[in-house]
Amino acid sequence: MQLWRELRSRGFAGTVKQIRRWLPERRTRPARTTIRRLQTPLPMAPAAPPPLPSPKQLSWQLLREPHDLAAAVARVLQDDEAAKVADLGRRFCRIVCSRCGSAPAELGIAPPFDAWLSDARACGVQVVESFASGLAQDGAAVHAGLRLPWISGQAEGQVNRLKLLKRAIYGQAKLDLLRRRFLLAA
Repeated sequence: MQLWRELRSRGFAGTVKQIRRWLPERRTRPARTTIRRLQTPLPMAPAAPPPLPSPKQLSWQLLREPHDLAAAVARVLQDDEAAKVADLGRRFCRIVCSRCGSAPAELGIAPPFDAWLSDARACGVQVVESFASGLAQDGAAVHAGLRLPWISGQAEGQVNRLKLLKRAIYGQAKLDLLRRRFLLAA
């Protein structure tokens, strides 16, 4: 109470209850009114490390550049396997964003995508190796996607629209009505 009066005289606008909540955390020794059995300090349990981010948050943060990482992500990167995966992920993002997956063959240098692909296949992480082998199977399409300026968004949109029309009358009509509906919608 005395502390609250002194603080109020100096302009503090808070209540006594606020002081009572704030004060116990900052005391260096027990108050005069503390019961003796409570004066012996209880052993403190070690503080648990802060929880890790969710997988979705972690995956986005791992793709950021190393100097932008949060402390929790930096802790994750102390693991060698996680550091490899994060490095491969960042490199893949840079390749896709800069669209520099293919170099002209006459230069005699390995394109960045091919170098990334060989590193990903040899990284020792099964999920990354599986992803890399899937990209290698579609190598020509991936190289074309990285090298050419065209995108298939318009064609994919038309396919999606036609599938929606087909789904709308599925099992209700024969092929002739389906054909008419497609032609009238186009």
